[in-house]
Amino acid sequence: MAQCEVCGNDYDGAFEVTSAGTTHVFDSFECAIHALAPVCEHCGVKVIGHGVQAGGSFFCCAHCARMAGNEGAQDRV
Repeated sequence: MAQCEVCGNDYDGAFEVTSAGTTHVFDSFECAIHALAPVCEHCGVKVIGHGVQAGGSFFCCAHCARMAGNEGAQDRV
């Protein structure tokens, strides 16, 4: 069994995620998201979809990117 690095649960269904050359062990996608997902620079939510990257920052949507001063950000083209 492997132990989740977020919640500490020992679980036979744990899985590994390798990100930026580092391997992490989780028991659920919820814990993986908690540990690895970027945070929107404007509203603070976890970015679990495509999101928007602008000016070196991550945002959950174009609206938040625009609110942070990235006027050209769009959700759709």
